[in-house]
Amino acid sequence: MADQMQNPQDPKKASSIFEFNAKNIKGEVVPISDYKGHVCIIVNVASQCGLAGNNYKDLVDLHEQYGESKGLKILAFPCNQFGNQEAGNTDEICTFVSKRNVKFDMFEKVDVNGSNAHPLWTYLQNTVKGTISNKIKWNFTKFIVDKEGKPVERHSPTTNPKDLVKHLEKYF
Repeated sequence: MADQMQNPQDPKKASSIFEFNAKNIKGEVVPISDYKGHVCIIVNVASQCGLAGNNYKDLVDLHEQYGESKGLKILAFPCNQFGNQEAGNTDEICTFVSKRNVKFDMFEKVDVNGSNAHPLWTYLQNTVKGTISNKIKWNFTKFIVDKEGKPVERHSPTTNPKDLVKHLEKYF
């Protein structure tokens, strides 16, 4: 996944998420700076994960409830690093999310850990520390990013997206 490195930005020197680019699910490079002024949830997703059903449903609900009214942006990054639970290709991922009425922003499949991790994910995990280690531990790890592009909170895969509302309200 060497093509994940579309942006040469060093995650250790970045001061916000706005210094990175990522390819959307259609393969188009998106400057993350396009999200300036928005509170964001950045999440690694996997369609075959046991957590997928509730997480996708509740992320869709959050997007519908707060996307227009509060400007919430959800950036979902498929990842196949945990239990081979996102083995599908781009078309299969698009079919899966389409059936779930996903309207939030989907990106190309990336690695979130290791030497091939997308630089944005390296930045996220090193900015908002994890429990025991900073590595992403499973699918559906959620980061809240404030309007200035600063990662401010990290939530576990088992945190229900609807439980993020009280946290998001602090940043809208």
